[in-house]
Order: sequence, then C-alpha cells, then structure tokens
Amino acid sequence: MSVAFRRDGDEEHLEPRFEIPIPPGPNRVTARGLAQIRARVAGLERAIGAAAGDEAALTALRRDLRYWQTREITAELVPAPAGDVVAFGTTVRFRLNGQDRTITLVGDDEADPAAGLVAFSAPLARALGDAEVGDVLPFGGRDEAIEVIAITVPDEDGAA
Repeated sequence: MSVAFRRDGDEEHLEPRFEIPIPPGPNRVTARGLAQIRARVAGLERAIGAAAGDEAALTALRRDLRYWQTREITAELVPAPAGDVVAFGTTVRFRLNGQDRTITLVGDDEADPAAGLVAFSAPLARALGDAEVGDVLPFGGRDEAIEVIAITVPDEDGAA
C-alpha cells in the first residue's frame, strides 16, 4: 500500500498549537502590572483545577499559564518615577495635532490603549520619553506635533 494512503491517526492532521508569543525586549512592569500578572497566574491555576477531565480546555489553560508564569518570572518591577520627566509609570497630558490626550506609560501586558494605558515600547511612548513639561516634540514625520502639558505619577492603583 502506498504511503499516501496510510494514516497513523487523526492527531497528525490537527492544527498545531503554538505558544503565545512573548513581546521582545525587557519585561518592565509597574506595581499594578505585576499584581495583575500574579492574579492572572492564580486564576489560571484555579481554572486548571476546575477543568479536570476536559482535555481541550486543560491544554488551552496550560498554554496560557506557561505564558503568564514566564511573564511573572521575567518581570522587572520599575521603581516609581520622580515625575519631573516622562518616564515609565508616569501619566502624561499632552496635545497631539491640536487634541488634548492623556496616557500612562506601562508594561506590554498592562497596556490597554482604550483605557489610556500605552506600552512603553509603543512609538508614541518612545516619542514622549524623557520629555519635560513645555517640550514640543516631533512625531509621525511632523516637527512640533506633540506639546507636553503635564506629567504626574499615578498611585499604586493607577489613579493619577
């Protein structure tokens, strides 16, 4: 019989399950971000205990747990910034193309642009890095696109 017609099992035809990609670079986190990672690990550990017997669910949960455990182990807690310049963990109010915006610079896993939490590795965050109040910065190919209005340091809960 030809090898083309032989099949050892259905497993070889299933879609491969890949690991969740780890963002490149350092895993900088705020105190709030580290607490979120630890809560995610604890929640996944509980979910794995509750999913006994459902092999598909266990596989997905274990995959997520490996990702979050790796993020917890590699987390670099960044000390609270002074607030005199834009840095990791600061909240920045600025004017971009005539519109006032406020963002907080956080780690990759804590980022939620819709909530104003922008990863420190994002282009906007890099453009704002080390700026002081009153600085006018280039962004998106335009000179003087960003004007820094205020810099604050949020408390441990993330409130500015």
